[in-house]
This record gives sequence, structure tokens and C-alpha cells, in this order.
Amino acid sequence: MIASVTVVGASLAGLGTARALRDQGFDGRVTVVGSEVHRPYDRPPLSKEFLAGTMARDELDLLSPEDEPLGVDWRLARTAVRLDPGGRSVWLDDGEPIASDAVVIATGSRARRLPGPPLAGVHTLRTVDDATALRAELVPGARLVLVGAGFIGAEIASTAAGLGVEVTVTEALATPLAGPLGVELGRVCAGLHGDHGVRLVAGVGVAELVGERRVSAVRLADGRELPADVVVVGIGARPCVDWLAGSGLALAPDGGVATDARCATAVPGVLAVGDCAAAHRDWAGGPLRLEHWTNALTQPNTAAATLLGRDDPLPPDHEAPYFWSDQYGHRLQFAGHRRDGDLVEVVEGDVDAREFLAVYRRGDQPVAVLGMNQPRQFTRWRRRLAARATTTATV
Repeated sequence: MIASVTVVGASLAGLGTARALRDQGFDGRVTVVGSEVHRPYDRPPLSKEFLAGTMARDELDLLSPEDEPLGVDWRLARTAVRLDPGGRSVWLDDGEPIASDAVVIATGSRARRLPGPPLAGVHTLRTVDDATALRAELVPGARLVLVGAGFIGAEIASTAAGLGVEVTVTEALATPLAGPLGVELGRVCAGLHGDHGVRLVAGVGVAELVGERRVSAVRLADGRELPADVVVVGIGARPCVDWLAGSGLALAPDGGVATDARCATAVPGVLAVGDCAAAHRDWAGGPLRLEHWTNALTQPNTAAATLLGRDDPLPPDHEAPYFWSDQYGHRLQFAGHRRDGDLVEVVEGDVDAREFLAVYRRGDQPVAVLGMNQPRQFTRWRRRLAARATTTATV
């Protein structure tokens, strides 16, 4: 039996853990530590509606009047600097230790940055403060260069183009999104940039940012320079696990805190959820870190059940991950897990019309599905994949 839980991280996964504990009957002390001054807020709109100015700050808030009975002890604007796993004590940056019967690590991830001195006009996008600062610079006629054509970069490009900004997107890979989607459909989705007047420069990396105090250009590895008033660096994120050094917790090859399928680490009473966690997944053959909103939403229920000694079924998304992206008025949805060598077939619609559904197969088995503006068909396939993955994982 446990009487107290410390959750380190006050974003979606951290709040979800507190909610799940209460929903599953836990009436002990719950302390949530958050490095930001803000209470939990929703992050997907930061690159879209909030950045565009069509969503107010208070609309991002995840806490509602229904959350008042949670009885959480919030420790905001405080950073965890050390974990003593034996005593399950979390030490904060002001020297305060918080001891509890269990610790849930939900510290998320931070944006990767380019090397070099800091320059005004260079941004990353992970927090509401990042989005607020970036929005102030996205004025009509400004020249924006996005370094990285992943999903976040593409969403920012879409939003900025809608604000009248002159947008150029750079990508080191020859085909953007080839990793998650494969070359064929990565090329199709990347074509949305050209459809909407956004320049895409692919197949060449960035050598450095140019400027004295403020950025003035992005210099590519081939010597070309892209003039820029504003630069957004979107080259991925790394898990916030530095504070765990010396704790004895195992890290997975991708840097996340290694856990079993039920969010438990090898240290009793210490669990991890969300972007910083690398949970065991049968289809991956080991631990894997997923930076998906749905993963941060569903994992806390499993973690709470594990802490309380319940054997609840794993969520369908555990073996059939799901994410979505809104770009240029189009919704992209993906579920499952693609590998190099999988065959892909468009089974509905037309890629040239930017309305299609494609199924990835490994041998004769469907393993993933991608939809663009095909919500009904996609939902059917997603359920089918989740049911198959759940069955396969339990046999």
C-alpha cells in the first residue's frame, strides 16, 4: 500500500497521472512538481491556433473546475535536480527534498538547439512562452526560415504562411517525413508546402546561423545563404532526464527512462510516463520513447493502475501508436508502426487531390495506416489495427 506519490512534471502526462490516481481510488498525498510557472496547459495548439492568434491563452488550460477535488499539492516554478530512488526522494532546486512512497517521472522533453552563440530572432517551440515570443515576430512580410521539416516544423510553416509571412523550410533529408511515413508518402505530404507557396529546400543540412546580435540568414552546408528575419529550429527533442544522473535508473538507447510495458522501472516504486519514458513495446522488441500526445494521455492510466496493484489492460495505442498533424487546412492521421521494407498501398482517394487513405503492410498483415482528410475511413482502420495489435501482444 502507498500513501503518497510525487509526480515530477506538470504537463499533460503529469496531470493525467494525478487524475488517474484519484479516478482509481487513491486518497493519499499527491505532489506535482513543475518547472514552468504555469499550471498544465495543452501543447498541440501552440504551433497552430494559439500561434495564429485564434485561440486565447486561457483556452489552453487543462485544469477545469472538475479538477478541484484532486487535492494536488502543486510545486510550480520548481525544478527537480536529483532523485534518491532508494528513499524515493526528489530534491528540488531550492534544496527541498520531497519524500514519498512512489515517484512518477513525467518530465517530458526539451527542444534540441543548433550550436553557436544565442542570437535574437532564433526560436524553438515547446512552451507557451516560446509560442508567445514567436508570435510577436510573425508579422506580414517577415522572412521566416524553419530548420527541420518534421510535423512541428510543417505546422509552424502552415500557420506562418497564413499570417502573411514569407516562409522557407529546410530539411537535411532528401524527403521530409520519410522516417515516419516512408519516402513515397513523405514526398506527398511534403508537397503541401509547395501547394501553399512555401519554399522547401531538402537534402542539405544547415552549417550555421549568420548574424551579429540578431540572426540575418541561415547558411546551408552547400554554402547557400537563406535570408531570415526569424528562424525556428525544429530538429527534434531530447528527454529531460539529466537530473536522474547517478540515480541508477536505466536509460534506453533513445535516451528515455526504460520501463516495462506497465510504466515501471527496475527500481521499485519509480515509474515513468510521457515523452521522457521509453516503455517496452512488443512490436519494437524493446523500450521505445514516443513523443505523441495520445501516449502522454493514455500512459498515466496504466501507471496509476501499476502503482495501485491493478492489472488493467494496456490501452490500444500502446501497440498501435497514433498521432495527427494539421497543416494548411489538411488533417494527417497516422496509426501503427511502419518499418523500412513495408509495402504501402493507397486504398481510398487520390494523393494528388490531397485526400487519401494508405495502408502499410508487412507481408500480408496491415501494420500501419495514414489518412489525409479521410477521418471516417481512418478511424475504422485505426480500430482494426489496435484490435489486431492488442490480440497479437497478448498471445
